[in-house]
Amino acid sequence: MKIICIGRNYAKHIEELANEKPEHPVVFLKPDSAILPKKNPFFIPPFSNDVHYEVEVLVKINKVGKHIDTKFAYKYYDEIGLGIDFTARDVQAKCKEKGLPWEKAKAFDGSAIIGEFYPKEQFDLNNLSFQLYKNDELVQDGNTEAMLWKVDELISYVSQYFTLKKGDIIFTGTPAGVGKVSENDELKGLIEGNEAFQIRVK
Repeated sequence: MKIICIGRNYAKHIEELANEKPEHPVVFLKPDSAILPKKNPFFIPPFSNDVHYEVEVLVKINKVGKHIDTKFAYKYYDEIGLGIDFTARDVQAKCKEKGLPWEKAKAFDGSAIIGEFYPKEQFDLNNLSFQLYKNDELVQDGNTEAMLWKVDELISYVSQYFTLKKGDIIFTGTPAGVGKVSENDELKGLIEGNEAFQIRVK
């Protein structure tokens, strides 16, 4: 399986990092080795002093698709989840300065938290509330209604470049409120009040 991530999909997050609003979705990949095994803590990698959390709604693809029309995209997933795209912000800044790819900052081992998945029928995907708590303090409070590109639009766009396969996961972008993690932090993600994951930082 592959992890397809979308960057800059919430306007306020674009503003907080002083990035330009893109004309099209920003797409990057994480390998399967980026997935943090269930119940494992997240270890801050030795090559970064500024790892940030980015909570995101996840979509799990349920069948093979290529060049998917937006109006048919709903047929290619039936589960929604929540996760974290951990980002080594200091490494990313150096890569961006030199015009280099972000993979060292975004795709390192353990950088993808994948929480519980739920049937999409439980939710209104265009008005889906989700939160991230750090040490019981609310740090990110998002809603999919603020997405620049909705889930079905993302699936259609991504499928123009990559064949989507069963088990692939799309990270749909993070809202404002990203920040640094420190040793012994506890992170908890909720989607419409359902606890999707809880992890400790080491």
